[in-house]
Amino acid sequence: MITYDLSGKTALVTGGASGIGLATAKMMAGFGATVAINFLPDDPRGPQAVAELTAAGGKAIAAPGNVGVAGEAEAMVAKAVADLGRLDLLVNNAGTPASPRQINPHELDLITEAFWQTILQVNLVSVFRCTHAAAPALKAAHGAVVNTASIAGLGKVGSSLAYGAAKAGVINLTKNLARALAPEVRVNAIAPGAVDSTWMVDWTPEQRTTSIENALLKRRNQPEDLAEVVLFLGFAAGMVTAQTIVVDGGLSL
Repeated sequence: MITYDLSGKTALVTGGASGIGLATAKMMAGFGATVAINFLPDDPRGPQAVAELTAAGGKAIAAPGNVGVAGEAEAMVAKAVADLGRLDLLVNNAGTPASPRQINPHELDLITEAFWQTILQVNLVSVFRCTHAAAPALKAAHGAVVNTASIAGLGKVGSSLAYGAAKAGVINLTKNLARALAPEVRVNAIAPGAVDSTWMVDWTPEQRTTSIENALLKRRNQPEDLAEVVLFLGFAAGMVTAQTIVVDGGLSL
């Protein structure tokens, strides 16, 4: 693993109370950064995550707020930046499948207008909201943005066709935000494959086994595998922007 000296650096991680977000927050805090962890206001895992990082000797603050709600997302970012004092990295990681099980492409009747709105607001529009709100602080710090996309956004079947469409939007938005914030701010994305985390889709044992067998590296991602790439894009990779890095162990091949 690459090591970093992140003393004096700050980061805001949306959806930071579990999975990829929590692993990223832990890794950054372990290298000395001060991390604002965003979570839904009623999610008890948020305060627990902050307490866990603090107990381990890291620097972490809570940044509750629903990024899927206009106004609330921007207010959360503004307060987090004020509490941190500056912002070097924004990790737009919050997301939802909006369904406890995979919705297959032929199940069109399950993709309702309400479902679309939830998927788009949380997985796609939130990326714009948070980045737009954080842009002045990121420009001042010559910082970076890393968005969580998905191989579903590159044509693989994800939790639903709406989810895949939203993540495809994140990949496109990443390119255009890189154009918008250059030259001061780099904007990139990661596209995870199958990840072992507390995701809200109940994948069957057969699906999990298949994802291992079909991956060239014969295992599923751990959240820490994604966190390593987020840190590289956020604090190294000085000439990399507008890119989406696939992290799936060769599953998409």
